[in-house]
Order: sequence, then structure tokens, then C-alpha cells
Amino acid sequence: MTLAGPLADRLPVAAEGAASWRDRLASLRNGLYASPAFQRWAARLPVVRWVARSRSRALFDVVAGFAYTQTLAACVRLDIFALLRDAPQTSAALAGRLSIPAEGLERLLRAAAALELVEARDGGRWGLGAMGAPLLASPGLARLVEHNALLYEELRDPLALLRRPAGDRGTALAEYWPYAAAGRRSRVGAADVAGYTALMAATVTPIAEEILDAVPLDGARALLDVGGGDGGFVAAVAERRPGLRLALLDLPPVAARAARRLRDAGLADRVSVHGADFHAAALPGGADVVTLVRVLLDHDDDAVLALLRRVRDALAPGGRVVVAEPFAGVRGAEVVGDVYFGFYLWAMGRGRARRESELRGLLRAAGFRRVRTRRTRYPVQCGVMEGIA
Repeated sequence: MTLAGPLADRLPVAAEGAASWRDRLASLRNGLYASPAFQRWAARLPVVRWVARSRSRALFDVVAGFAYTQTLAACVRLDIFALLRDAPQTSAALAGRLSIPAEGLERLLRAAAALELVEARDGGRWGLGAMGAPLLASPGLARLVEHNALLYEELRDPLALLRRPAGDRGTALAEYWPYAAAGRRSRVGAADVAGYTALMAATVTPIAEEILDAVPLDGARALLDVGGGDGGFVAAVAERRPGLRLALLDLPPVAARAARRLRDAGLADRVSVHGADFHAAALPGGADVVTLVRVLLDHDDDAVLALLRRVRDALAPGGRVVVAEPFAGVRGAEVVGDVYFGFYLWAMGRGRARRESELRGLLRAAGFRRVRTRRTRYPVQCGVMEGIA
């Protein structure tokens, strides 16, 4: 087959004066992909067939993604991964324990096996799969799966969500994160912060390990964790750096939870806990490292710039700020910043995942110099950037 004749006639032609060679190549590629004749031709050639099948599978994954996530959610809610932790089980045995009809459970297990969450074993039994086993090592992922039910509700009508005015906070996600509205922060109580603080605590451990492996703290004397939640990150720092003085700042009811956790961990003498709104209050001084772990993406640019300037004022001369959060546009992790957090934060009513260049610009505008990105092993979990005051 050649690309002459009817197929060539259907390929888009770039407008005069147009665009770059990239646009022309993209137009040619998309014309080919959109052509049934080309798809039939490609399916007959061994090498091209592999590419075509891969593209077809990827496209179907996008179409069927909601069913995939609901399969995972059902497994998490039934605690199937924990039930299979010690030994494979038959579907009949699982059905008896879970009060799920055998036919329905079999349908779920087959779906989970297709996603490699579980796998079929000998004797009609089911065991953990390659994608299911890591969920046991990271309980925070299971908490996140449960929490995502709020996001799924917001996405039932994505066009209605996107048509909401920017900053509209009349959603369940905005209610879940009460600090999202400036006027509410002073009225936030212990019950308001319990849910999101527990979620952040459950998911902070792998992120803390990534940050501490990526950022050398040699020579640091004092570290302040701003927006530090219940103290999970500073507890990880305390274990890695026994001689480092530590401080944490968060809203008063969150700080109270942190004080209790750190006291129970035997760290009350090492960590000073401050309850305040970091958007309004001056930050405690004396630190030569200030960390912002999953803090900036929750806020719009003006608030981020103001906070970074406040951080710079609090740092000792030559001190460092360390920003850790999901970046947008990171090769291999694009779906995290641009898809997941893109929609999540829009539904929340504030903030956005930023590209490295955008964060670098905000840090420099706040007066930081020698801004650099610290590479992490798993950018899907977080990116790390630091600057010098």
C-alpha cells in the first residue's frame, strides 16, 4: 500500500504561513492515525502492528479508566489484598467471608486479575498480583483510593465542573479541606481537620523518604516544617538527623494533633510546635532550612509568592527552602500533575500543580537564588526544588 490516492487526499494540509515543522509533522501523524485505511495497512506489518496495538490499548485504557479505578476501589473496600496476604484463597472461601455472591465476586476477581491486582493460582485459588502487593506496603495508597470517591463525584459531570467560575468552592472537596477558604481558616476546629490530617499522615512516609534521600541536610542546624500536618515529616527527619533542631507550624487544631503525636513518639523535647495561620502570621525565625511539603500546590500564585517571601524573611542568611510536591509536566509522570491534580485542585477551588519553570519563577520572585531541582527516584510521588535565601 502507498499513501497516494484517497488516503493522501484526506491528510490535513498546513495553512500557508503556518506553523512550525512540528505542527506539520503532527498534522501528518494525526491524519494517518485517523485513517481507517492506514490502520488496516499498519495491522498487517509486524513492527508497525505492535505500535498500532500498543496505541489501541492505550486509547482503550483512557476510555475504560473509570472501570479500572472502580475495580481497585471495590478491592480496597473489601480488603481483598489483606485477605490474600498470607495465602491464596478460593473465590468460594472469599465470598463466604465477604458476604458477596460468588458470581459477583468472581467477576470482580477476574477484573482485578486483568489489572494485575490479583492473579489466578492453581486449584481455583486467587493470590496477590504484582500491582496489588505494593498496596500492602503503602497503606496510604488505600486511604487515597477511598478518598477519591469525593473526586469521582465531582467528575460525574466534568463539563459542569469546568464551567464553575475559578475559585468557586461550593464542592465537597472544598469542604473536606477547610483551609481552602481564607475566611474559614480562623474558624477551623479539631473536627474540621481530622479527616484531611489523617489522610496526609497516611501518605507522607514514602514522600518523606524521597525528600530526605534527595536533599542533603549536612551542616544544617535547625529545620522548620511549614504546613507540617500531624508531624509525620519532622518525625522522619528526626530519625535521620538526630542532632537537628526541629520545628513545625500549622493551624492550631492541626498543631495540637502534631504535639500529641510527637509527644507519643518521644520527640516533644526535639520539636517545637507552633499553631498559627502561615498566610497571616510571621514564621518562627532561626531555621536554616524551611520545608514546604505538599503545601504550595493547594494555593494560588499570589498566596504562594506571599508565603515564599515570608519563608525567606524567616530564614537565616544563606538558609534554604525545600519545596516538595507533584510537579506538572514531568516526563513519565504527566498524568499526576496535569490530569489528577489538574482536576482535583479545580474541584477544590484553588491551587494547581506547577511546572518546574513556574515554581522556579516564583522562588526567584520571592528573592531566592541558586534555585535548583533535586531529582527523585519516583517523580510520580513528588518533585523537589530548593533555593537559597
